[in-house]
Amino acid sequence: MPDTVHVLNGPNLNLLGTREPEVYGRATLADVEAACRAACERHGLELVFRQSNHEGDLVTFLQEARGSRGVVLNAAAYTHTSVALADAIKAVGLIVVEVHLSNVFAREAFRHHSYISPVARGVICGLGIDGYRLAIDALATAGGTIS
Repeated sequence: MPDTVHVLNGPNLNLLGTREPEVYGRATLADVEAACRAACERHGLELVFRQSNHEGDLVTFLQEARGSRGVVLNAAAYTHTSVALADAIKAVGLIVVEVHLSNVFAREAFRHHSYISPVARGVICGLGIDGYRLAIDALATAGGTIS
């Protein structure tokens, strides 16, 4: 499992491609998964790709990622509300890269605060699905647990 990257997606990301395409683009979640799979293959890494609209599922997915290379997390709206996800990240001790398709700082003020950012190794926002590839590239070179 150390050569595995977990990509976890939060609420409403199952609607990518049709939900507010002017904000999130036309790529679907299947397109995101294909891009992540290709990025992992370039680095010789396995991919676990998941999406859930339920906060508790995302906490469980984070716990199940223990022992992996790291996690790419697009917590979507839970970014701005979930102490539970922040606590889970701290509990598992993995490298987490927070990703957002849109530039959250160019949007509504409530999106400017993240509970994930303080416990993430890095944050990528506003680059569309390329942000996922960049996060995987970072995990491929960083690897391991937070020291």
